[in-house]
Amino acid sequence: MARSSSGFVAGLTAAAIAAVGFLAYQAQASVPENLGKPQPSKSPAAVKSKKPGNGAQATALPGRSGTGERVVYSLDADRVWLVDAGDKVRRTFEVTPGTVDPAPAAYAVTSRSDAITGSDGVAVEHVVLFARVDGVPVGFSAAVNGSTQAPDSTKKLGGIRESRADGNAMWEFAPVGRKVVVVP
Repeated sequence: MARSSSGFVAGLTAAAIAAVGFLAYQAQASVPENLGKPQPSKSPAAVKSKKPGNGAQATALPGRSGTGERVVYSLDADRVWLVDAGDKVRRTFEVTPGTVDPAPAAYAVTSRSDAITGSDGVAVEHVVLFARVDGVPVGFSAAVNGSTQAPDSTKKLGGIRESRADGNAMWEFAPVGRKVVVVP
């Protein structure tokens, strides 16, 4: 019996790897040509410099972020846009990034979890994962206690924290397979 169950587990593992490979292929196939080539991920110790924004410019949807229904995440602005099929912004909000950033590129939501404990030990809800950087899962989540504080810079953390209200909006908008475009 042990031999057949290990074969079953191996089969499930192979099927899961094939599914993730297929989703990665689909995401890569939808990268806009003008988005540019992905850059290596930033070191967890890297510090982002913030440029002061002003009003509408700070919240305007970035150019070269693709078309159609998508989530757009700006690394420099620490901001997310939920964009409908007609390229109209349905919602935009600020986020607190983890210490590990995905490279600018187009991805797809690969999994979702209603409620878990984040890698930083904080209870989170509405987890929407879309990338992996050096083995670290990267995605959006909201702390159940409402906290959006900066993460521990000594740890590799891929959680991009949003408010609970924004987390609810992301959860409703981004099912598995939804395009996520990361821009500088």
